Amino acid sequence: MTGSQKPRCGVLVFRWSSAPLSPRMYRSLEDWAFTQVGGGEGTKDGEWLPVSQFPTTVHVELLKLKKIPDPFISQHEWDVQWVGESRWAFKTKFNVCAEELSTLNADLVFEGIDTFAAIALNGKEILRTFNQFLSYRVPVKAQLKDGDNELLVNFDSAYFTGRGLEKKHGKFNLWNGDSSRLHVRKAQYNYGWDWGPILMTTGPWKLIHLHCYNNRIIDLDVRAQVSETLATNLTAEISFEKRQGYASFVLKRPDGSEEASATKMRTDREDGNIKVTFAFDSERLQLWYPVNYGEQPLYTVEVQLTDLEGNVLDTQTHKIGFRRVRIIQEKLVDQDGLTFLFEVNNIRIFCGGSNWIPADSFLTNITAERYRAWLKLLVDGNQNMIRVWGGGIYETDVFYEICDELGILVWQDFMFGCGQYPAYPSFLDSVEAEAEHNVKRLRHHPSVVIFAGNNEDYQIAESLNLELDYSDEKSNYLKTNFPARHIYERLLPAVVGKLSDVFYHRGSPYSGQGKLTTDKAYGDLHQWNVWHGSQESWSKWDQLAGRFVSEFGMEGYPNIRTVDYWLDGDKSERYPQSRTNNNHNKADGFERRLELYLVENFKHSFEMESYVYYTQIMQAETLAAAYRLWRRNWAGRGREYTAGALVWQLNDCWPVTSWSIADYFLRPKPAYFTIARELRPFTAGMTRKENKSFPNELSSAQFTIETVLEIWGTNSTLVDKKATLEVTSFDLQSDCWRDKWSQEVVLKANSSTEMHKGLLPGQPVRTKASQTPKTIIVCARLLGDDNEVLARYSNWPEPFKFIDFPADTRVTVEVSSDGNSISLSTNRPVKGIVLDAEGPEVKWSDQGIDLVPDDPQTIEAIGLNGRPVLVRYLGDGTA
Repeated sequence: MTGSQKPRCGVLVFRWSSAPLSPRMYRSLEDWAFTQVGGGEGTKDGEWLPVSQFPTTVHVELLKLKKIPDPFISQHEWDVQWVGESRWAFKTKFNVCAEELSTLNADLVFEGIDTFAAIALNGKEILRTFNQFLSYRVPVKAQLKDGDNELLVNFDSAYFTGRGLEKKHGKFNLWNGDSSRLHVRKAQYNYGWDWGPILMTTGPWKLIHLHCYNNRIIDLDVRAQVSETLATNLTAEISFEKRQGYASFVLKRPDGSEEASATKMRTDREDGNIKVTFAFDSERLQLWYPVNYGEQPLYTVEVQLTDLEGNVLDTQTHKIGFRRVRIIQEKLVDQDGLTFLFEVNNIRIFCGGSNWIPADSFLTNITAERYRAWLKLLVDGNQNMIRVWGGGIYETDVFYEICDELGILVWQDFMFGCGQYPAYPSFLDSVEAEAEHNVKRLRHHPSVVIFAGNNEDYQIAESLNLELDYSDEKSNYLKTNFPARHIYERLLPAVVGKLSDVFYHRGSPYSGQGKLTTDKAYGDLHQWNVWHGSQESWSKWDQLAGRFVSEFGMEGYPNIRTVDYWLDGDKSERYPQSRTNNNHNKADGFERRLELYLVENFKHSFEMESYVYYTQIMQAETLAAAYRLWRRNWAGRGREYTAGALVWQLNDCWPVTSWSIADYFLRPKPAYFTIARELRPFTAGMTRKENKSFPNELSSAQFTIETVLEIWGTNSTLVDKKATLEVTSFDLQSDCWRDKWSQEVVLKANSSTEMHKGLLPGQPVRTKASQTPKTIIVCARLLGDDNEVLARYSNWPEPFKFIDFPADTRVTVEVSSDGNSISLSTNRPVKGIVLDAEGPEVKWSDQGIDLVPDDPQTIEAIGLNGRPVLVRYLGDGTA
């Protein structure tokens, strides 16, 4: 028994991290079969069916055997609820040879079990599992036999088990799902969320190994501390079983050559630990940077254990990056509160990114290629941060490896979401083991820059008026009706502080400084007063800004192909208010809220394609406005009034109408592209606001209304940029009137720059409320060398429903000679162009486009192959 083994809930939990060992001595168990215990709709009593893949879960296998309908289609979600309330078993036989039995140790390693299972080896129980987020290591040398061995994993229903725990320990409050989930350390979204189905998964969702060894690396803790001068200290602490032999440590450069090493370190030490330290000056090592701020060089740490004769006993490798990360909370110029910003290698970063939920309701279906496609989509959309939300899972190793490689900053929640969680002793033991395991697993990734204790649990406590006194930092929170505060403020920070150098934040949102989570001047903010809450207009995003907005969003339908997928050919259900379409939107009150924002802003119809289009354009306009207005708040040192915006959400776990900006099939919505434009290195932004003034304080009949235009630009590069601001105004109803002017500007480095404030050209001063303002569209372009268009933005009067769109508008589409790009031009300003083509899907480089005369735009259209292009836009006559 090693010091790292600690009793949890009546079993032994063993800390484990993967190591590339000889397959002969470290091998995954294969040839599994499964059954429904006692028989039922899944299998007959005593019938064992071979699994199609491993790891796996029950739904995946039943689907492949056509024993259940696809819950992603129609309303079949409700036809498979029995699966999560049944008991299941998995078994395999594996051969153990004499050489394996001759080792000093033989362990079974369970990387992940979902969730409650009793595991028996050769008829003897060896383990009971209780936490989906843990790995388990069990010594089994005494139970193994030469030849065939049988491993049996009996799963209880997590739903039933959770209901039993709730009955024993109490029922607590929550948003989303069944309240029993609060007692179960399982992916919380399985219980249903406002974007996801109720699909209670069961099974061995990660690999199971047999590990035979004489000595092993129990833990490898590698930490790189980069100073303000960018000099680096590297420390590595290696833990192993006390045996005679040697350990070696090698640090390799990104090109594979050796940077530093330590060899022939004896392993027969009393404490079973070796610590090595290296110091490098500021020029020696290549630093890791977020995407678009520098390169992402990854060094390799290799640790090896040998016996006295030099035979290799164990090896372990980590890919690491060297970077200095700080979360800066300091006073601001001209505004109350503190910043909440990320600084990497002394560079302050505006974090434009997304929230991430699990990419599938069935986790074993997500391949490494699919993870890469999602994260590449994020980077291609000019985003630099992803938040792993606290109702899903601590993601797989490959997820973080790709983030390291692509330069994506990771905000990592602990897995607590929207609930009044309990904190009885066995629950705390489970949480502590979970936290220790996952902090150890993730701490070496340069992409991981923050751990947050929970998602919206402080908001739950505030909304319910639970015992939450932010000024009280000393009481025993376990004796209050918000006992989970002990987890977020005592247990988790202790684990993170002991095991890593990653910054810990108590929750998301969390203000600190004794303030409520809704305080916009501190910490991070979930801004849901657009869509939820007070349901404000998206034009008010500037008034709704926080120091770091880690959640905000707007719903939009997915691609019409995705809608047709879940309708499965049922034309009778192909209208927005159908029962099937309603089942594929899980948000409370979504019809009222969608229609509220639609009717306030657009003339629209309820024909299916039209409805899809208008919800998508509404989402695109809403989210682009948020990024545009909040990037304006990144105004230089001491004026970082908003330092980040993470949209809810990047992805979906099934085909659904939700807040995602790309649907389950990785089909980007127009919002994805409008956000990408707002996160380019250089952008232009505008607002128009009406100023109403009165000649005296007595009369309300006499007044003047002037429309004021403000224009700014942003520059995320680290050098000032000279550019030409070109502003052209159009009267939508006039064939000939235009106003055009330009001026030279300097866009300040890593900042926004105010460029112009003045009256809206062509708009008369109004003196009566009955006077209809002219429909003036203003296009601002930032031009660089050789008139290169660095940025463009067209500002339109809102709401769009008041606009009388000219019937003679003509959008011209010219297809390139190779058939895979198009040029768009127009005779009048056009709003919200969305492109499509009949037949195979096209990969468009832009969507949700605004177009004005004499400013054609070229769009890549990979896969178009010269086919006719379908064009939709506001006022095209289809609404």
